[in-house]
Amino acid sequence: MEYKDYYKILGVERSATEAQIKSAYRKLARKYHPDVNKSADAVNKFKDINEAYEVLSDKEKKSRYDSLGANWQQGANFTPPPGFEGFNFNQGGFSQGFAGAGDFSDFFSSIFGDLMGAGARTRTRHANRGASQGFSYEDLFNGASQPRRSSQAAQSEDENLDVTQELNITAKDLMGDKPVNVKMNTVEKCLKCSGGGSFCSECGGTGIVSKSRTLTVKIPKGVKEGQKIRLKGEGKSGNYGKKGDLYFIIKFKDNEYTIDGENLTKNIEITPAEAVLGCKKDISTLHGIINIKIPPQSGYGKTLRLKDLGLPKKTGGFGNLNVKIIINIPSTISDKQKELYKKILELE
Repeated sequence: MEYKDYYKILGVERSATEAQIKSAYRKLARKYHPDVNKSADAVNKFKDINEAYEVLSDKEKKSRYDSLGANWQQGANFTPPPGFEGFNFNQGGFSQGFAGAGDFSDFFSSIFGDLMGAGARTRTRHANRGASQGFSYEDLFNGASQPRRSSQAAQSEDENLDVTQELNITAKDLMGDKPVNVKMNTVEKCLKCSGGGSFCSECGGTGIVSKSRTLTVKIPKGVKEGQKIRLKGEGKSGNYGKKGDLYFIIKFKDNEYTIDGENLTKNIEITPAEAVLGCKKDISTLHGIINIKIPPQSGYGKTLRLKDLGLPKKTGGFGNLNVKIIINIPSTISDKQKELYKKILELE
């Protein structure tokens, strides 16, 4: 699921006061209320605004949310700690949500589902909020009323310790044998209090702990987009000391090259005159700077294939580099150039 930056949604700093948060909420709520704003995305924005205010205006929820740390970005891949997954307000009886805004997001329910339970300390600030009839997080993980879990249930929890997320890599990452360093921000259920929070010194009463770490990932030659790389024991931690695995899904993200297996494609810009008459150009490649000849009358989109200047192959050697011709029209043209273009146009 995607991480939600509630501060960004309301447009306030993390150091904002209660009054600033409330003021920002009122301003945005008026702007995006579906009864006033008829744009296609107004309902979703109104829902996000209400959800953000529900968290940042409540001290307990805000404390838990802040404990995730400030290194997360809006839209980043987020995996809840083991034991926090699966909270669903509709299943738990909380179906009314915000007035006109629909249900809470999966991100909200994965972190605050326990606070919306029957024993929760939830305020009824918003109009039309239904009474919470859901289950309590404390009932699930703490207290004398907690049912004894079978070995099968414990095993089921351990089976959910794996983490899967995308890994963006460039053509340069695929070129050499040097591993890629990946910084990860994760949250896990506090093992000291089993997620109960309260007076726990480890998690500060939030029930979760935030961790930041850097992993070294070896990218295999010939890797394809969508392929998974497994890091054993780098997933989430269970209550019984077992570690899950971390799976990276490869995603190609390069501003210079388009990656297709061991072959690469990049654009090269030339002027209209160079396209007609031909020219020579220096271009940078993963193998160094080379000089290529652009043949006369090279049209837009023409592709030149340069052998053995692509990515390493599994069987040895390298793929190809395809250079795609892009004709660039100058943004400023002198009077003399305009006259010459007019003469050319008259001849056509």
